[in-house]
Amino acid sequence: MSLTHPSTDADRIRSAADRAGRAIPPVWPLASSVAVNPFLGQAGEGLAVAGARLARVAGARITLPRSWYREQIAAGLIADADLRDAWANAPASLRPADPQAVQAAAVDAEPPAALPTIADLAAEASGIDWPGLIAERLGAWAAAYFDAGQALWAGPRGKGAYAAWKSVATHDLTPEIAGLGGFALYVSEAPDSAPALTARIVDRLGLAPEALETCFHQLLMTWGGWAQVARYRLWQAELAGESDQTVTDFLAIRLLWEEALLLRYEDRIGEAWRAVRAVHATPVTPTPDMVIDTILQEALERATQRRLAATLAAPVPTPVPATAPVLQAAFCIDVRSEVFRRALESLDPGIQTLGFAGFFGLTTAHRRFGSDVEERRLPVLLNPAFRSSASTPSTDTAETGLRVRSRARRAWGRFKLAAVSSFAFVEAAGPLYVGKLLGDALGLKSPPTAVDPVPQFHPSLSLETRVRTAETVLRAMSLTSRFAPLVLLVGHGATVVNNPHASALQCGACGGYSGEVNARLLAQLLNDPDVRWELSSAGIDIPVHTVFVAALHCTTTDDVTLFDLDGVSITHEREVAQARLWLGTAGMLARGERALTLPRATAATLGRRARDWAEVRPEWGLAGCNTFIAAPRMRTAGRDLGGRAFLHDYDWRQDRDFGVLELILTAPVVVASWISLQYYGSTVAPGAFGGGNKLLHNVTGGLGVVEGNGGLLRVGLPWQSVHDGERYVHDPLRLSVCVEAPRQAIADVLRRHDGVRALFDNGWLHLFALDDAGRMAWRYAGDLTWLALEDAGTREVPSSLKLAG
Repeated sequence: MSLTHPSTDADRIRSAADRAGRAIPPVWPLASSVAVNPFLGQAGEGLAVAGARLARVAGARITLPRSWYREQIAAGLIADADLRDAWANAPASLRPADPQAVQAAAVDAEPPAALPTIADLAAEASGIDWPGLIAERLGAWAAAYFDAGQALWAGPRGKGAYAAWKSVATHDLTPEIAGLGGFALYVSEAPDSAPALTARIVDRLGLAPEALETCFHQLLMTWGGWAQVARYRLWQAELAGESDQTVTDFLAIRLLWEEALLLRYEDRIGEAWRAVRAVHATPVTPTPDMVIDTILQEALERATQRRLAATLAAPVPTPVPATAPVLQAAFCIDVRSEVFRRALESLDPGIQTLGFAGFFGLTTAHRRFGSDVEERRLPVLLNPAFRSSASTPSTDTAETGLRVRSRARRAWGRFKLAAVSSFAFVEAAGPLYVGKLLGDALGLKSPPTAVDPVPQFHPSLSLETRVRTAETVLRAMSLTSRFAPLVLLVGHGATVVNNPHASALQCGACGGYSGEVNARLLAQLLNDPDVRWELSSAGIDIPVHTVFVAALHCTTTDDVTLFDLDGVSITHEREVAQARLWLGTAGMLARGERALTLPRATAATLGRRARDWAEVRPEWGLAGCNTFIAAPRMRTAGRDLGGRAFLHDYDWRQDRDFGVLELILTAPVVVASWISLQYYGSTVAPGAFGGGNKLLHNVTGGLGVVEGNGGLLRVGLPWQSVHDGERYVHDPLRLSVCVEAPRQAIADVLRRHDGVRALFDNGWLHLFALDDAGRMAWRYAGDLTWLALEDAGTREVPSSLKLAG
């Protein structure tokens, strides 16, 4: 007889379910898709342990096949020193005897295989594809349950996920037709409480407490992207100070399938299941083979860091002019801006560019013209501090007309798709669409480029708030003096057609939207005479002749649009005209560079590719990203970083109390890590964390895509976003973060933020401190310790330093 108190068992099960749910990364809807770290739930453990965990629950790889690393070694991209240093950094008890053994082992091994679920065992015993049937039925239900307005007949609302599924599953005879007799009745007799059901099934499956977490994690992984939608609901609820049970409801639903199948096939699979659950009860530990994989991965990253160190240590090609610049342009830190910034600066020594997160420090929830949808144009880690709108009393009439037209279009669209009218509509009106079909297919029409009226804060901000916001942003940009006559605030966006993942090409710092709204709002603040007057008392003197202008950089065409020029004084017409010429020339140079990397592209065809509804690669997005640098622009100006670096301007000498440093490490660096690790996961484990094949995508529920006509939601980046059909265009590398600041200040920030520190301590990010010459001088070694780098390269010297605290 067990001496464990029942409440203790229930608490243990509840805790294991919660941990399993948090091991699943969230996914944002297509309309506001942002990059998400697929290893978010494994941030507290290292790459090898995470690899062992994901191999057990999903059969997912954590690195590319070894043959790929062997090719890098043969090409000379990974040097012997890189292998030696990576080997020395691996656990001594699990690594091979010497670096040569690592190189000898660089041959493909068997890919990892997940532990079988009861559904897998039942399929093997019966010949019936139970995992496939479960995925199909769960996918069909989830698409209706989560539908965001796409379905003509929506699923039931007002119920929790478990209750909603139960009400449908009790009438679904598909499992019984497939061979699971009495399943609908079995579901109807299940407890109404998901936690009670989970506790009952844990007992019936004989799961030991030690087996719960990875078993639960595995069952949630079998939901595919639908589990990530459920995790997103929990994320959003907690951001608002609330809670949500959808992800644990999903676990209960999947457990019920396991229980029913075990009862049906126990005589044939009981022994195999006992062996599986025994493995689930063992600790998650990496094998020597997994350690070899991580050594090869780290060797590749050290090789990349070695080349980066050489680039940063090279002499500065052009000196920074002593006089004030003639043009300043603040761009988003997005790696795609690096190419354009370098091109723009090459045109005149008086041009200065800056890097800052593309939401420009304004965490606003914005309502577009003619819309009631509130768009959160801010990093998903934050809550909005402001609200804004493109509507004003003077635009009421125009807005009403737009709303009427929008509703008419929606009604017409529903008429075309309705069950009764759809077939007759095609027969009668199909020929009328031939012209539109040909125009879209040939890319003859450009996408609409309507510009909303000037956005305004609603409610209006007090002078104190406007001044405080403006000062915070300017100090965070390290822009407090030497203002140019014209300062551009350049957000970015992408123009594409027929692309469900279009928002993934927009600004991640703006929540998956383009960045012009935030830029226009900030330009208004910084052009406000009252704000400037108050800023002067804070030590920020903006000259009277300086004007701020908002702009938008289209990353698919490298065109730049300027906004709200009516408010620019006539005295700046010459500066604006010159800026247009420079921006046009820089766009031409950037297109020429980018076209070399895109299949079948030339600089002249990039605009047409953006309008081509059959083009699966209109641009590469952030593929190739591998570096984040927070330092004055002089450290990177004139250096070709290949469109792979996030560049954030930062001068620690102007940073009072290192508040800006803390902001950079806890917000832009974390967002950049999510981007980098999403590309990493979609490349090394496309089955688990990739979006599949664009050619097979169908949008479902208005929130994601499936391959074909149903099944599991595919999340992450499509294969065409990381591969060109012949080779990888994204080298999966954990981000190297380089910060020019005192090591003590960096360590103090890490000490205060356990979540950020875990990313560095467990190797999901690499951290380097730059010296006063901008060279990579110190490598963070974990536990607040640093290793000095030899000759500002990437070879460590024996000494290390642990900072007090």
